[in-house]
Amino acid sequence: MEFTPYTMLTDIGWISVLLIIGNVLRNRLKVLQALLLPAPITAGLIGLVLGQEVLGVISWSDSVGTYTTLLIAVVFASMAYSMELGGSVAAGARNMWAYTTSMFMGQWGLFILLGLYLFAPLFGTEPWFGMMLPVGFVGGFGTAAAVGSALEGVGVENASSIGFTSATVGTLVAIVGGVIVANWGIRKGKAAELSGDLPRELRTGYIDDESERPSIGKATTNPSSIEPLALHGGFVVFTVLIAYMLNQLVKSQWENVSIPLFAMACVVGLIGRGLLKAVGRPNYLDRDTISSISGAATDYMIAFGIASIVPAALAGYWQALLLLFVLGTVFCVVWMLWAGPLFFGTNWLERGLFGWGWATAAVATGIALLKMVDPKLKSGTLNEYGVAYVGFAPFEIGMTILAPIAVIAGFVTGLGWIAFAVAVGVVILSFASKWVPAKRE
Repeated sequence: MEFTPYTMLTDIGWISVLLIIGNVLRNRLKVLQALLLPAPITAGLIGLVLGQEVLGVISWSDSVGTYTTLLIAVVFASMAYSMELGGSVAAGARNMWAYTTSMFMGQWGLFILLGLYLFAPLFGTEPWFGMMLPVGFVGGFGTAAAVGSALEGVGVENASSIGFTSATVGTLVAIVGGVIVANWGIRKGKAAELSGDLPRELRTGYIDDESERPSIGKATTNPSSIEPLALHGGFVVFTVLIAYMLNQLVKSQWENVSIPLFAMACVVGLIGRGLLKAVGRPNYLDRDTISSISGAATDYMIAFGIASIVPAALAGYWQALLLLFVLGTVFCVVWMLWAGPLFFGTNWLERGLFGWGWATAAVATGIALLKMVDPKLKSGTLNEYGVAYVGFAPFEIGMTILAPIAVIAGFVTGLGWIAFAVAVGVVILSFASKWVPAKRE
């Protein structure tokens, strides 16, 4: 089928309708509210079932699986303009930093090594197979899109399908497991706030009270000159274009060198941000508006990613994937129940439950679960995480960029051992510095 602008319109039109349907279903169905299932996941699953791989009601184009490559580049370009820079990890957040960094690097390192030393001999899987667990669990849909598209760009088939499957399973594990732990903690009196009722707008996904609806951004230009949303969108899209052109230039000079588009987009975005500051316009772009563009791109990316999963691509991996997801879940459960009390002492439930949410799905899921045991966010968990993230961000961004490069360069084993060593090193540092065991009240 020839790809035309109308082909893209058809794909985007269908996924847009499914996103609306997913939002309506979340608003109406108690089961989706109980699971806190995001509309993009619902939309993607419906799109997968209705697509030509299953029922054939919707005829997705052959390019539907490639949209995630551009959308994740948009997300990373936006990140460069909107993320906080500077600051340092405060002493009060050091245990949160140690907890998150050791868990994150531990999950990456352990499962890369399991992929090499357990799954490859047992199931004959490829060297990159083990990293698909952290790609989908602690990485989430963004990392699944980034790593999956980068690997498929160099001929690694099925990487995106496996990555998005891992992220989908991780989200379900996060929600179901989180609800169980939250209810257990409330019954046992381990939660500082005993109310387990989530706000209505969080459950339904719709904010009824108009006065409570937050702004998605502020205008930095007068519409008589240019519509602010067009300006911000233009900056982001132009950043991705420059990144693409640089990638093409690199490839024309060195055929065997492949830089993921999202990584280049992030670098170009940081340069663009620096140039704005250099010319005296550091606030020319509104951070909230850029974040809204990033959020919209993420929703479409998730929906397209799940809808483009090829079930047949998973058939040859189903036994290995089943074991992978079971081991991944066990790792996250053990880490929460062992490391939570170790790093946070008596008030570990709120922080452990938050950590469980993003260890298996995303930070947003962690926040949703946190509100079940800490509705008014009085525990200080998010404040600690916000400060600790400054020191943690290089690890998160670095692994997302290095993972596909390691596969391309044949350095998967080295990356696995380095990541695992970093995790062990952080735990040892925590004991040596007497950060743990945390003092109990």
